[in-house]
Amino acid sequence: MWRSCLRLWDEGRRLLNRPRGGLIASVGPGPNPRLQARAYAPLTVSSGKQCFCLGPAGGDRALCLLIQTTLCNTSLDNPTQRNKDQLIRAAVKFLDTDTICYRVEEPETLVELQKNEWDPVIEWAEKRYGVEIGSSTSIMGPSIPARTQEVLISHLASYNMWALQGIEFVVTQLKSMVLTLGLIDLRLTVEQAVLLSRLEEEYQIQKWGNIEWAHDYELQELRARTAAGALFVHLCSESTTVKHKLLRE
Repeated sequence: MWRSCLRLWDEGRRLLNRPRGGLIASVGPGPNPRLQARAYAPLTVSSGKQCFCLGPAGGDRALCLLIQTTLCNTSLDNPTQRNKDQLIRAAVKFLDTDTICYRVEEPETLVELQKNEWDPVIEWAEKRYGVEIGSSTSIMGPSIPARTQEVLISHLASYNMWALQGIEFVVTQLKSMVLTLGLIDLRLTVEQAVLLSRLEEEYQIQKWGNIEWAHDYELQELRARTAAGALFVHLCSESTTVKHKLLRE
């Protein structure tokens, strides 16, 4: 765990001195031509096969480091005194109010957009974990089977306490357990997960217009917070083997 903390600080110092660059966010899975991601200039950190965009140059650099430091301190101090089982159940509880499981009945264009963009992620999760999740237009949301919760609880139990702190943090940012699983399992990028979590808001922005100083700030902050949390999970889940070489006289 301490190695992960040190790596976070090393990455942070490197990023603070990194020159600025620009990228265009991509939409997925299954891009919808009516919903295009907006451009921003991110910082990126690679962890395994995933590349985490840590937000635009400027204040979000400090925000990312602050989040990772806070997660380290929370993992060390455990101020809420929760055990591993409590952390897991708190994360799985979000399934009951998962963003992508709640659907609108109108307008038709938004109904179609939710179906095209959210259904593939739910179908992936159901196939990946062998569970049933589904969706609903009811204000009560879908009825999540007990077996689904048990399977996901068992899956999350494979993570250590530090990684679980990060997973719960990402779930609260995206307001979705399903999107978090897709992000942690490398099925989704940070940009995709954030866009999907804000699908209705992005739909309204593209229909009625964008208030740059408000909407863009919220989008960039959410990307930074989500990326920092996801990176924390992956760094805390990595295993390192050190081989000592015997010196022969």
